[in-house]
Amino acid sequence: MHNCARYLIFFQYIGTKYSGVVRSPPHQQQKKGVQNHIEDAVRRLKPVNPVSLSVSSRTDSGVHALSNSAHLDLQRSNDKPPFTDDVLLEALNFHLLSEEIRVTRAQRVPADFHARYRAQSRTYVYRIALGTPHHSQLPLTDHSLCWGLQNTELNVKAMNEAASLLVGTHDFSSFRAVNSDMPFKSPVKTLDLAHIAPGNAFVQAHFHSDIQFWELTFKSKSFLYKQVRRLTGALVAVGQGRLSVAQLRELLEARDTRAYPQGTVAPARGLFLTRVDYNQADLQFPEEGEERGLSPSVNPED
Repeated sequence: MHNCARYLIFFQYIGTKYSGVVRSPPHQQQKKGVQNHIEDAVRRLKPVNPVSLSVSSRTDSGVHALSNSAHLDLQRSNDKPPFTDDVLLEALNFHLLSEEIRVTRAQRVPADFHARYRAQSRTYVYRIALGTPHHSQLPLTDHSLCWGLQNTELNVKAMNEAASLLVGTHDFSSFRAVNSDMPFKSPVKTLDLAHIAPGNAFVQAHFHSDIQFWELTFKSKSFLYKQVRRLTGALVAVGQGRLSVAQLRELLEARDTRAYPQGTVAPARGLFLTRVDYNQADLQFPEEGEERGLSPSVNPED
C-alpha cells in the first residue's frame, strides 16, 4: 500500500444550488452536496480504494466557502506512484468544470492527518448590503451572496459593543439551533474574534449605485449548528435598534436556544467560510518509512 496517499485539499464553492457541503443521501438526487461532486471527480481518477472525503467544516444549504478543506485517501491501480499535488489539483478541477466548485490547493499529508480534528481555527464572514429592500437593487455579482437590508444605516458602534460581549469562552446555547447532534455536543465554545467593519461590492467600482456593505467576521476553533447566522442576526438586530446591548447580554446569559428571538436568524446567502487554519507541523509529509499510524487522536467536540 506504499502508493496509497492521503491529501489535504482546499476548495471553494458558491453554495446556492447545493444542499450544503456534506454528502446528500442517495434518495436526494435533485440537490446534492458539494461533497458528492468532489467525490465524483475523485472517482473519475479511477482509484483502487473506496472514495470518501472527510470535510473539515460543515456548511448548510445556501452557505458559501472561499476556503473549506477536506482530506482524502487515493491509491492508484497497478502500483502506480501517487499523484503529485499539482496533477491532482488540475485533474480534480477538470472534472468539476460544470460545477460552481473549485479546488484551490492540494498537498500530500501524513497518513494520520485529519482535516476536521487537526483544524486550529475556522473563520466566517457574513456580508450585509444596506438600503436594498429587493435583490434587484444589488449587482448581479452580489444578489445571492449577501443579505440585503432596507436600512440605510446601522448603529455599528452598538453592534461592535455587543460583539465584544460574545468574544471569549461562553455557553452559546442561546445561539445554536436544534439538531440531532445537540445532546452530544457541549454548547461551550471560545469565540476568538467577533468584529464588524466596512465591506465592498464585488464590482464596487463598476456599479451605478453606491451601496454600503458591511462584513461581520467570526473566528473560533469550532462553531455550533447555525451559530454564526444566529450571532449575525442578533448583532444586526442591535444595529437596527430592535435589541439593546443589554438585551443581547441577557440572551447570552439565558443559555437557552428557546430564548433566541423568532425571525432573527440571518439568511444563509450572506455567509462565507473564508479560512480553515492548521499548524504547519501537522501538514509536513514525513520521509519514506517515517509515516505515523492511521488512527488520529480526536476530540469529538471539534
